[in-house]
Amino acid sequence: MAVIGIMSALHEELAAVLADMPDEQRVTVAGRDFWVGHWQGHAVVAVLSRIGKVAAATTATVMLERFGVDALVFTGAAGGLGQGVRVGDVVVASGLVQHDMDASPLFLRHEVPLYGRAIFETDAALSVQLADAAQQVLQEADRFLGPDTLTQFELALPQMHRGLIVSGDRFVSTTAESQALREALPDALAVEMEGAAVAQVCFDYGVPFTAVRTISDRADDAAHTDFNRFISEVASRYSRAILSEWLAKRSSA
Repeated sequence: MAVIGIMSALHEELAAVLADMPDEQRVTVAGRDFWVGHWQGHAVVAVLSRIGKVAAATTATVMLERFGVDALVFTGAAGGLGQGVRVGDVVVASGLVQHDMDASPLFLRHEVPLYGRAIFETDAALSVQLADAAQQVLQEADRFLGPDTLTQFELALPQMHRGLIVSGDRFVSTTAESQALREALPDALAVEMEGAAVAQVCFDYGVPFTAVRTISDRADDAAHTDFNRFISEVASRYSRAILSEWLAKRSSA
């Protein structure tokens, strides 16, 4: 049976995942708690990624080396960058870039040295499956979140997007920073702090990977959402529902 790896960026999201894994067993490696169990008939290993690219890369490497996962999905929140990407929307990555990678003049800006690339593409089939699951969940957002939550967070008609997600070791929260990112990487839809590092690890190992991010803010001065409450009441519920929908339709072979 194939083993599915799930990495969550925040405790609330991991807790939501574990709520659907009644037989999970904890295995501690490299100071991290990996939860081994089953979900929707699939063998699953779930773990908290920790924050930042190095921590996430370490976690992903243990996932692949110690637990031998056959596919890896990262779920978490992100700041919106692309036009039309709003709070409450979901972005499924088609590729990821480290926006703070700059080894120029030896290499082009954003290019990872010795790889000959800046973008690490996600697995096409896996991304389509997660995008389909996200689309289904968002069409029924009121069922998963409740109409009161949709109203309180002003989440009118949440949308699913597919495209480029960028990662870096800083929390982008000003208009100047987000505008600079849009100018440097005009195709970027969202910004976060882990995904591109995990994508590079999975590229090295040849393991299918994709990332699913819920937009918590617009990564600018106008961001006013209660972040912790948003994660608890919106992002974690989206993550649980999307992953459950995906696993329910995924072959266990």
